[in-house]
Amino acid sequence: MILAAVLLIYLIILCGNLPIISLICLETRLHTSMYFFLCNLSTLDILYVSTTLPKLIYICHTGDHLMSHPTCLAQLYMYVWFATTESYLLTAMAIDRYVAVCFPLHYSLIMSKLVCVLLAFPAWFMASVNASIVTSLCYKLKFFSVVKVRNFFCDIKALLLAAINDTMPLRAHIFVSIVYTGVIPACLIFASYVCIINSVLKIKSSVGRWKTFSSCSSHITIVALYFGPAISLYMTDSLEQDVVLTGIYVTLVPMLNPLVYSLRNKDIKQAIRRIIYREK
Repeated sequence: MILAAVLLIYLIILCGNLPIISLICLETRLHTSMYFFLCNLSTLDILYVSTTLPKLIYICHTGDHLMSHPTCLAQLYMYVWFATTESYLLTAMAIDRYVAVCFPLHYSLIMSKLVCVLLAFPAWFMASVNASIVTSLCYKLKFFSVVKVRNFFCDIKALLLAAINDTMPLRAHIFVSIVYTGVIPACLIFASYVCIINSVLKIKSSVGRWKTFSSCSSHITIVALYFGPAISLYMTDSLEQDVVLTGIYVTLVPMLNPLVYSLRNKDIKQAIRRIIYREK
């Protein structure tokens, strides 16, 4: 039963995000900054779940929970890399929405292809650096010959609890990392939406206000789905709650991303219709 559920979730995530990537690549009208970041986000979601769910499927199928130390560190590196990248990409998307709402006449000029690349590339690169530091610090941890990690993948909190040597360097980096991968991005997103709301309220027409703010609704939903479980995960000390929150964090956001953006986005719907009619 668990195997079927996990496999179904993985397939839903793949079947939801792959079409969005293909659609954005094929449809020239979607070659804008907003969909450039959405394409990055969908690619990230596929890589993100592919780090954890295939191993979970293997465990459910075989009952073999063993994982070598190098494999554990590799999984940890990929997980931290992709989780951090998502935080930065959501921040970049908030900046994009801020420019679109607050400077609509200069939007295409400000959010050029070069600017989009300069926002997206550092997100992937800085997240990779953070993951490298975390992994190198975890490599220095010492354990007993067999370690029981109370989660469905190599989670940092579980490794910290299992370590038998000094974990202070890793804990110090985690604290700093939370600031520049969680607190600062969250503050930037919040500041962006304060400016957006201020600009929306200046629009005299209620229809215009709703139309302008609705262009940001998909991003707001994904931000809430991402940061909500993430904050709760680091606030709880219960291992059982950690497993539940991690499951939501790892599966729910990548699964709902394509639904939120496709159901609420007229451009996506129109692009799908154009491709369907073109093929006919």
